[in-house]
Amino acid sequence: MSQSTTETAKPARSRYERPRRPFSILGIVLGLILGMGGALAYTWLLAPVDPADTAPWQLDAEGRAAYTAAVALAFAQDSDLPRAVERLVAMRSPGDPIQGVADVACELASTGYVNNTSGLQAVRAMMHLYRLQGRTGCADELIPMGDNQVAGVVELDLPTPTITLTPPPSKTPTPASGLASPTPPVIVVPTSPPTNDFILVTVTTSCTMERSGLIVVEVFEANGATGIPGMEIRARWNGGESRFFTGLIPERGASYADFQMDSGIDYIVDMPGRADPVQQPLSAVPCTTPNGDRSVITYRVVFRQA
Repeated sequence: MSQSTTETAKPARSRYERPRRPFSILGIVLGLILGMGGALAYTWLLAPVDPADTAPWQLDAEGRAAYTAAVALAFAQDSDLPRAVERLVAMRSPGDPIQGVADVACELASTGYVNNTSGLQAVRAMMHLYRLQGRTGCADELIPMGDNQVAGVVELDLPTPTITLTPPPSKTPTPASGLASPTPPVIVVPTSPPTNDFILVTVTTSCTMERSGLIVVEVFEANGATGIPGMEIRARWNGGESRFFTGLIPERGASYADFQMDSGIDYIVDMPGRADPVQQPLSAVPCTTPNGDRSVITYRVVFRQA
């Protein structure tokens, strides 16, 4: 008689006796989510990245409006239409770039942007630019402006004198009777006094690798805090000069303009016709950064409305 072999069933192993994985998938997923959330919170809220070298087409709506205002203010100063159009085209906006100026002026004129002097000046400069090209916008109705206001003059029409009657006989020769005196010409009176309307506030220096050899100029309203775009700055040196404008680098603010110096050259900086020049020449001399790197000194020049 053959002996049958029976197998005894083994009891189920406890979950505590099962081999454990060296890592948890759920833990990894949660760690990634928390890490990404923390990184985004840090970069967006605690230490946002300061944009640099932003192209005009990369600006948001607010930056585009500030850039358009700066272009119009610069055009009001130099009347260089091809340059203004080139700057507007750089925003890569759809449609007519000049009509785009009218649309921005309309939007700004409908808000509190024109409640201060610099805002009103910027909108009027935009109106001046698009009107010369035959465009229109709602700012024409919201902001009354004569054609001569942007040019900085007003016209006064003097009354025409009446016809001179024949005077009584005298020994003194008199003009022929019945002839009208010549009508005086229209007198053009500047709206701003001939004296400077900006003052030099301060000139400071620094030494960094990021802004090596720059002349940084900032122009503010009388309160010292509100930047003014479109202000013309001039840098002169032996045998040449360069003119540049505030507000054309929107990520630096409406007050900002800069100029790259050449090593070993002295520069005189001023606001032509608006403020006296810096008393001492600004020299592009070598300097050492706090980290021990070699660079070229940077100047910061601040002007403010008188």
